[in-house]
Amino acid sequence: MNYFTLILAALACLVPATWYGRPELLRPALTELNRKRAGLEEQTIALGRHQIHYLAGGQGETVVLLHGIFGEKDHWVDFARRLTSHYRVIVPDLPGYGASTRHEDAAYDYASQTQRLAALLDALGVKRAHLAGSSMGGTLAALLALEQPQRVSSVAFIGAPHGIRSLLPSDMDLAIEAGRAPLVTPDAQAFREMMSLVFARPPFLPYPILQGARSQALERAPSNQRLWQEQLRDRHLLHERIAALRGPVLALWGGQDRVFDATGARMLGALLPQAEVEVLSWLGHLPMMEAPAEVARRYLRFLTQQSS
Repeated sequence: MNYFTLILAALACLVPATWYGRPELLRPALTELNRKRAGLEEQTIALGRHQIHYLAGGQGETVVLLHGIFGEKDHWVDFARRLTSHYRVIVPDLPGYGASTRHEDAAYDYASQTQRLAALLDALGVKRAHLAGSSMGGTLAALLALEQPQRVSSVAFIGAPHGIRSLLPSDMDLAIEAGRAPLVTPDAQAFREMMSLVFARPPFLPYPILQGARSQALERAPSNQRLWQEQLRDRHLLHERIAALRGPVLALWGGQDRVFDATGARMLGALLPQAEVEVLSWLGHLPMMEAPAEVARRYLRFLTQQSS
């Protein structure tokens, strides 16, 4: 047996053992590889008391992608891969989430986060951008457009935004009414139930990535409970304000969304007649992760319409 064969044999034994036994050793490399394939690189910037981590890449008009509650920037990478050849793409970990700073004495409600989002765009030199968001991120995009319309070229809800009343209660609505917080996961079983709630077609996640997400969710559960309560206080804020939104709006709502029932898309269309609303019947709450290529194609078509 030659030296090269010995090395291959050793790797064949070592990689599976590391993959499942020490996944934290492989997670950074897997994450970085996926970012590079999308033309994105991680950067940091100081924003008051917060250190903000964000991904950036591409050239052209600026598109900012905003994650949902307890989400993070890498949830957008497969979706963003289709955008970076056409646009400058910025994907932040919003203050309090992902790798960005969270302070236990700071508020992360919509009013505070909308101010921080505007400050982040200022710090990055972004005078005007297309904003797209998932769930909480979609609501932040709309709120900034309402407060500072001159700096928002368009708003896109990639998946249901938080805060629109639906005609039928969702599974998450029923859980909230029963006094539960289904997106806060204090143990492994709660994490599995949360994953089932947010995905209709779960994407493939390498074990080291999935394990990292689970570990962080369990570790942050007590702190996440506080942020969850802040959001509950603004549970239907968007419904109350969205009729005043002007400018181009796209909504891609998962037809199998168990977090915000798809009947909310009909309500959104009634409140915002100029919006382009489409229900994607086969998808759940996170379309940009479940079908990144197909959903990005629809978003690119919308963006192209704004330039024509």
